[in-house]
Amino acid sequence: MDSARQVFTVDLLERYAAKGRGVITCMAAGNDVIVLGTSKGWIIRHDFGVGDSFDFDLSTGRPGEHSIHRVFVDPGGSHCIACIVGTGGADTFYMHAKWSKPRVLTKLKGLVVNAVAWNRQQITEVSTKEVILGTDNGQLYEIAVDEKDKKEKYVKFLYELIELPEAFMSLQMETATILNGTRYYVMAVTPTRLYSYTGIGLLDAIFASYLEHPVRFMELPGEIPNSELHFYIKQRRAVYFAWLSGAGIYNGGLNFGAQHSSSTGDENFVENKALLAYSKLSESSEIVMPTSMAVSEFHFLLLIGNKVKVVNRISEQIIEELQFDQTSESASRGIIGLCSDATAGLFYAYDQNSVFQVSVNDEGRDMWKVYLDMKEYAAALANCRDPLQRDQVYLVQAEAAFNSKDYLRAASFYAKINYILSFEEITLKFITVNEQDALRTFLLRKLDCLAKDDKCQITMISTWTTELYLDKINRLLLEDDTALENRNSEYQSIIKEFRAFLSDSKDVLDEATTMRLLESYGRVEELVFFASLKEQYEIVVHHYIQQGEAKKALEVLQKPSVPIDLQYKFAPDLIMLDAYEAVESWMATNNLNPRKLIPAMMRYSSEPHAKNETHEVIKYLEYCVHRLHNEDPGVHNLLLSLYAKQEDDSALLRFLQFKFGKGRESGPEFFYDPKYALRLCLKEKRMRACVHIYSMMSMHEEAVALALQVDPELAMAEADKVEDDEDLRKKLWLMVAKHVIEQEKGAKRENIRKAIAFLKETDGLLKIEDILPFFPDFALIDDFKEAICSSLEDYNNQIEQLKQEMNDATHGADNIRNDISALAQRYAVIDHDEECGVCRRKILTVGREYQLTRGYSTVGQMAPFYVFPCGHAFHAQCLIAHVTRSTNEAQAEYILDLQKQLTLLDGESRKDSNGPLTDETLTSMAPVDKLRSQLDDAVASECPFCGDLMIREISLPFILPEEQYSSTSWDIQSRNLGNQRSLSLSL
Repeated sequence: MDSARQVFTVDLLERYAAKGRGVITCMAAGNDVIVLGTSKGWIIRHDFGVGDSFDFDLSTGRPGEHSIHRVFVDPGGSHCIACIVGTGGADTFYMHAKWSKPRVLTKLKGLVVNAVAWNRQQITEVSTKEVILGTDNGQLYEIAVDEKDKKEKYVKFLYELIELPEAFMSLQMETATILNGTRYYVMAVTPTRLYSYTGIGLLDAIFASYLEHPVRFMELPGEIPNSELHFYIKQRRAVYFAWLSGAGIYNGGLNFGAQHSSSTGDENFVENKALLAYSKLSESSEIVMPTSMAVSEFHFLLLIGNKVKVVNRISEQIIEELQFDQTSESASRGIIGLCSDATAGLFYAYDQNSVFQVSVNDEGRDMWKVYLDMKEYAAALANCRDPLQRDQVYLVQAEAAFNSKDYLRAASFYAKINYILSFEEITLKFITVNEQDALRTFLLRKLDCLAKDDKCQITMISTWTTELYLDKINRLLLEDDTALENRNSEYQSIIKEFRAFLSDSKDVLDEATTMRLLESYGRVEELVFFASLKEQYEIVVHHYIQQGEAKKALEVLQKPSVPIDLQYKFAPDLIMLDAYEAVESWMATNNLNPRKLIPAMMRYSSEPHAKNETHEVIKYLEYCVHRLHNEDPGVHNLLLSLYAKQEDDSALLRFLQFKFGKGRESGPEFFYDPKYALRLCLKEKRMRACVHIYSMMSMHEEAVALALQVDPELAMAEADKVEDDEDLRKKLWLMVAKHVIEQEKGAKRENIRKAIAFLKETDGLLKIEDILPFFPDFALIDDFKEAICSSLEDYNNQIEQLKQEMNDATHGADNIRNDISALAQRYAVIDHDEECGVCRRKILTVGREYQLTRGYSTVGQMAPFYVFPCGHAFHAQCLIAHVTRSTNEAQAEYILDLQKQLTLLDGESRKDSNGPLTDETLTSMAPVDKLRSQLDDAVASECPFCGDLMIREISLPFILPEEQYSSTSWDIQSRNLGNQRSLSLSL
């Protein structure tokens, strides 16, 4: 075999490893640490991790010759147990990696230890935890050693073989933590048997339980002196075991979580057991037993003679033979044994002088072929390293299923092949054997395996699959006439499957191509289903309408994703198909424009309807007008036209009288076209409605004229509506009066009485002389005597009333003239010590500052002042200042502006006063008097102390905002008065 392809390779690690301390008798390894035992009682320890080596002589102080019987190293390489045998008996030593010399385990003196089981899950660098020892007299012991104690913590006797006393040759232990404690699993081998122990709790209690019931064991024929038991460890957990027995290599899987309990209560944690017979290891008939063994993940390493045969554990075939480069003196003895370092993943072989290292190079690389040859396809796939390997596994499975005519299963496997077989080759296989179902299955599975980027291939395969589905559906219909009625038929099942496929593939199928396919095969329901998936709602709705299923069509239209235009497009068909459902759907749909539904509603309205049938269009239009407050004239006109066609005009009149725009700041009170409404009502002979429309259009004469044809009472009501035009109102009443007089057919005197009664209804608007022209010329005056006298009396009363009003007006004018004359002579008396209400200085005091008041001229030596009827007097300047300060800002600015204008005009008049007094000068003084009058009105319209100005000042605060700072300056500040001394004053 090519060395580059070899799984296991041998390298010489050390030629003279015994270092002259005798010959090598045994060896153990763990975590890059190897320990050798020699024939002269020496222990040689090599630590490749740190690169040091130590030698220990265990025979020191012991008489005679002694040889190391067995050495054992824990998986971490920290703990070592060695058994030395000689003429002086047997002793067992413990040695820690940090100790300078080993310690003898005195309680084990005289016992030959053949096997050691380490607690791999719990052992640490400083403590061995529980360790089980097996001796050559068939006994098991438990010991524990802590590095700090320098001696064993305890040694307990556990168990002894009574039925068939044999030496324990090898031990393995595993633990598992469960809810109620720790479960121990122990396996031990003798030359003929494999024992298994398990239990929860302490080891001594577990083994003590086997005194009451027999232990589980496996006994194989034959006997081997060097019986060995090995666990393969993966991620610190044993995966499988192998026992080198007399009959062969007995092996099996380990499942420490299994709950397969035996009748004795023991947990059977061994599964998938097998026996590799030694006969398979040799081509000749002679059976040669191995002398030692080691295990890897997939292989057994068996030492036979001076060679190591590597046997695949799964296929039980020899894949390699390893040769060793031995010295001439060692060749005669051959390889003594094998050992493994599970932690480092290495194997070692040793003879008397040398140590060889066996390395593993990707032993699982060809395991997929091994499993494939054994037809264990799941395991083969699990061990594949690349897609090509997986394709080969799928191909073998597919070919096997195809050859056995299991075409559907073959299709599933063919779909997973990507490289070694083309798509065309696979499809031709199924087409050749005319297996359409298998071909469809292959295409479906192929779609599952394709990447999303292969859009073109996905679309093509999906389209082909669609056609295969349609072909299958048609064939089923031809084969079974009852397929449509039978819900459990294959036809119904394939329909469901096809629809599910369409739902999954709607985004990859070409819309036009798929619809043509469905149409060509006559699958209308599937066409509608696919159209719904592709949101081609027009096709869906059209189909439902053709089937007469208006409710389903409306349900489609109500979906949020459906364009609103489809509502308008199908409205005529839907309302004719089911008016009630259509209108209910419209009322439940938001953002629907009723104007666009007018063609549909007009079509429905043009059809005859039963007398008591609810008019659905009227119901919808009333909903739009009253609930949605629709203002579209077309909607209102349509509703009005439908009302006009009804026999009962009450709804029409209510509609016309309802003010839809009421409450708006601007805009009409109604939204229908009154001219159209008038023409329509005239056409339909709805005269009362016409009267209302005429009145609404302010065509009162036409309204009254038409109302007189219908009902005189209606005409009176219309005439009485005019309130702002007395002449028009009188004219309308005269029209009514004329009609009433001319229509009466009774006796003359009776007609006159009715006419007189009619005059009373006009509330005096009409007089007897207004209606006299309507009577015939030959009517006797005696019949009107009472009415004429009454009219003359009314006129006489009116004349007298006018005379009285004229006398009252004359008397009022005289009074006004007397008041004007009195005002010219009005005066007020002021005491010489009268004070100004603001400055508190005397009114008659002459002061320079008062003489300079703006806008006023002084009277002699006195300053201008105001005197009010209440008695308060103010200097003009003081009054202006007070009012300006107390009134609002706008009024204050107005007063100041008037003062400014007076000052300017007064200054100009003074400049001109030096010249002669002309007409122009007199003219220029008129504006000054006007401004002074305006100023008087602004500041002296009422007394500031008695009028509204004083009342408004009540609400002002005592301290104004601008005085706040001055106010706070008077606050009493708190200070610390504790240190001030108080003085008491005696009175």
